[in-house]
Amino acid sequence: MNVIIIEDEKPAARLLQRKLQKLDIATDVMLHSVEEAIAWFSSNPQPDLVFLDIQLSDGLSFEIFDAVPISSAIIFTTAYDEYALRAFKLNSIDYLLKPIDEEELEIAVKKYRNLKTEPQKLMLDFNQIKNMLVNPVDKDYKKRFTIKMGQRLKMINVEDAECFYSENKGTYIHTTDNRDYLLELTLEQLEQELDPKQFYRVSRKHIVSVNAIKDIVVYTNSRLKVMLPTYTADEVIVSRERVNDFREWLG
Repeated sequence: MNVIIIEDEKPAARLLQRKLQKLDIATDVMLHSVEEAIAWFSSNPQPDLVFLDIQLSDGLSFEIFDAVPISSAIIFTTAYDEYALRAFKLNSIDYLLKPIDEEELEIAVKKYRNLKTEPQKLMLDFNQIKNMLVNPVDKDYKKRFTIKMGQRLKMINVEDAECFYSENKGTYIHTTDNRDYLLELTLEQLEQELDPKQFYRVSRKHIVSVNAIKDIVVYTNSRLKVMLPTYTADEVIVSRERVNDFREWLG
């Protein structure tokens, strides 16, 4: 059985590797980012089984499936809340909440081995899974941010954001009045807090508001450039692997 691990935390990947060894499963390939996984799948045969973390260092692992076709069976290894995963449990081989319990790992592997004789049951609806995780039912999305400015606190409503961006290891909100404020959240955390109907992460560096998009132009290497009313600190480029999803998001 050809098995790989996709996990951005290398100690967690090695720990899972050791636990799989106890089940007589060798995992010679461990990938740690969306970019690395896309490159690997583009030049290697499909493995039988993938242990897949959902949130990687450079984005959600679903971007891998947007970029390259994947036919392998998947077992999720994730820290996401259990309620968000129950809705599609029947569509997947299994999922393992971190920290991974060895008994549950063994059960998941046995489930895969039992299903291997029925390949049609191994197919996953990744779009459904992606939507359930990014858009969980009844989620209360962020409405405002509280920014500390010296001895004062400033309230900024989400609808006043043109975009969010990262710079020098900091995360900022750029507002419609052409101001920038430092936030105490990462872009990865913001992806979970913002309404995905209103905000989209176009690249590792930028999340944009649909209401703030002034124009979209074709850019080099099949990418797109997003024009915003007042944000000019850097070019807002839709990365190539996100272009199709971005078009769908725009409707």
